[in-house]
Amino acid sequence: MAFELPPLPYGQSALEPYVSAETMSYHYGRHHAGYVANLNRLAAGTQWEGAELEALARGAEGAIFNNAAQIWNHTFYWQSMSPDGGGAPAGAVGAAIDAAFGSVDEFRRQFADAAVGLFGSGWTWLVADEGGLEIMQTANADLPLRHDRRPLLVVDVWEHAYYLDYQNARAAYVEAFLDNLVNWEFAAENLAAG
Repeated sequence: MAFELPPLPYGQSALEPYVSAETMSYHYGRHHAGYVANLNRLAAGTQWEGAELEALARGAEGAIFNNAAQIWNHTFYWQSMSPDGGGAPAGAVGAAIDAAFGSVDEFRRQFADAAVGLFGSGWTWLVADEGGLEIMQTANADLPLRHDRRPLLVVDVWEHAYYLDYQNARAAYVEAFLDNLVNWEFAAENLAAG
């Protein structure tokens, strides 16, 4: 069975004005779709053909890993945003953030610093492990699954995620993500699933 581009959880213009339909067209329609096409080509005739995407993200190497992990990361990223997102987390995820970081404001500061300060291309995650919550940076296609961490949410800091809308102002993009897009309900679901 071929790998498929998963549908977006909202329309391509739903995140405007913070993420434009043009950015979504390129990011989802070309980058994410390109990873799917590449993975289908690379996995054909190998042990990975027809495997579960998460198994590839955890165990494959080289180009197959890069494309599988980027599909997994992008799918998770789309879900980490919502047209009704932003603000402060409530409930169990809010309590876990307070326990881990002292306050939501301190979490936001540390998360933004990690996302803005990540050199080159990659991802900044809120993850859970046995000790509670932490912020994790991964470069390129790397992801928490390979480091025994459970992702709760992620922001993509590859330039193609924000360059059309923010040029080189990564900090403004991260601020817009936290203020207006972050999907705390998705993070809460991931925390509860652990």
